[in-house]
Amino acid sequence: MDGRKNNGGHENSGRKSKAEEQKLIENLTPMNPIALKALQKGLKNEDQWAVKLFFEYFYGKPQARLDVTSNGGDINIPIIDFFETEQ
Repeated sequence: MDGRKNNGGHENSGRKSKAEEQKLIENLTPMNPIALKALQKGLKNEDQWAVKLFFEYFYGKPQARLDVTSNGGDINIPIIDFFETEQ
């Protein structure tokens, strides 16, 4: 063992316990009708946040595409010709 407390992690890091999640759900459940009514009002007013939230949950978020190699520029890739050699 390397002697680090919590193996280098924070004391309260990681996933919450099932009991904590259940308590949070119980606390939020009474507000469910209020939240749904607010979302419905936002959709009726065509608020951008409400429309975006609805589509992301109903259809899923669109696939994110990231350019992590070229910073938006062209990549020079040399052309390699393969050919057979006689032995």
